[in-house]
Amino acid sequence: AIAQAIALADRLDSLVGIFAIGEKPGGDKDPFALRRAALAVLRIIVENQLSLDLAELCQVAADGYANQIEAHAAIAEVIEFVFDRQRAYYQEKNIGFDVVDAVAYSRPGLLHDCDLRIRAVQEFQSHEAAPALAAANKRISNILKKQDQATHTVDQKLLQENAEKELFEQLQALREGAAEHFSQGNYLQGLERLAELRPAVDMFFDQVMVMVDDVAVKNNRLALLYQLLQSFRLVADFSRIQP
Repeated sequence: AIAQAIALADRLDSLVGIFAIGEKPGGDKDPFALRRAALAVLRIIVENQLSLDLAELCQVAADGYANQIEAHAAIAEVIEFVFDRQRAYYQEKNIGFDVVDAVAYSRPGLLHDCDLRIRAVQEFQSHEAAPALAAANKRISNILKKQDQATHTVDQKLLQENAEKELFEQLQALREGAAEHFSQGNYLQGLERLAELRPAVDMFFDQVMVMVDDVAVKNNRLALLYQLLQSFRLVADFSRIQP
């Protein structure tokens, strides 16, 4: 544990300090081996299953430069730099960029937890429902990007079509159990619960027009899709998964 702490402190001190003086790597140039340092931070935390928050570690490193340089402004860049190294780290483990990006889009602070999500999403790709659910997430994401939603709350009284009622009921029945799995770090089990939504999602898109003239009904359907999307985003942004 002492060796891990010293190794982490050394690399984060270098990353934060050198970024703070504006000497971050560019192109092929990396004279201070910062890419290697960031990769080492990933390996130490992930492979030793350390529940350490990257932002807090960078904050401590920046505090160490008090009265020397203003290092706190570099923290966000260092975090982004470490997350950029994730692609190379997981490529070595034959995990695709899209899976890594889907989990890392929200920049979860606990890299060990991020690793659990990445491995669960990778394993979930072999589930028969995975391609259809990824496509549905992408479709929903594109729909919601173009809309200025008035509410994220579904009014059950405004549900008209059988398919939207079915999706609402299935989502209510499954997402709580899935969220409980997620809160315990059982990401694959939670995703397998959400995979049971696939028939209801397919039926919704086959039978329900979202962008109808009735604004209240339209917004209600958008809210339903938002809740569906957010249920998956407790783990990853599945709209980023390539088919």
